[in-house]
Amino acid sequence: QVQVVESGGGLVQPGGSLRLSCAASGFTLANYAIGWFRQAPGKEREGVSCITSKGTYYVDFVKGRFTISRDNAKNTVYLQMNSLKPEDTGVYYCAAQLYSGGYCPSRYDYWGQGTQVTVSS
Repeated sequence: QVQVVESGGGLVQPGGSLRLSCAASGFTLANYAIGWFRQAPGKEREGVSCITSKGTYYVDFVKGRFTISRDNAKNTVYLQMNSLKPEDTGVYYCAAQLYSGGYCPSRYDYWGQGTQVTVSS
């Protein structure tokens, strides 16, 4: 059973950092693309970053602040978030898709339940 579970969210002050984890089970992480998404209150879900066998990719508004990485031995993907801003507040989701291409897949079949990130003073 393919499953991904997020953790690591919380309350942080502007300028602070958080590291989110996406723990994968039921599949071999190396064969999948993992994406991070977020949904702010009242807004649509948006893509933030993804990691595939070909590389890592980011949307413009997190470039230079967020870093995605993967530990295949632990079957876990991380999203290190630095220099956080209030507009980064939202529920962060990770998703998995069997994928061997470059850039981020256009769809993901497996989603986690999300972890709340709140950036506020």
